[in-house]
Amino acid sequence: MKKHLKIKVHGKVQGVYYRATAVDKAHTYGVAGFTRNEIDGTVYIEAEGEEESLQKFVEWCRIGSPRAIVEEVVIIEGELKHYKNFITVRVI
Repeated sequence: MKKHLKIKVHGKVQGVYYRATAVDKAHTYGVAGFTRNEIDGTVYIEAEGEEESLQKFVEWCRIGSPRAIVEEVVIIEGELKHYKNFITVRVI
């Protein structure tokens, strides 16, 4: 069964290729959604997929890219939005 997760990642996660690596991992695990940097220094992710795929993706989120230092990952379940792919959203 598909699920939707809202994920907020705290720590040194901006400027360390966290989002770019998240896109690669999402494609690997068959997860759809998006990632973006937040003004408070966190990375926000919305991810949808099968429970097992999301579990693998969340496990990666807790580790992050090689230069990242993940301090906390907050996850909230939400309603499906039926994303088709996984992208980086740039906030202006």
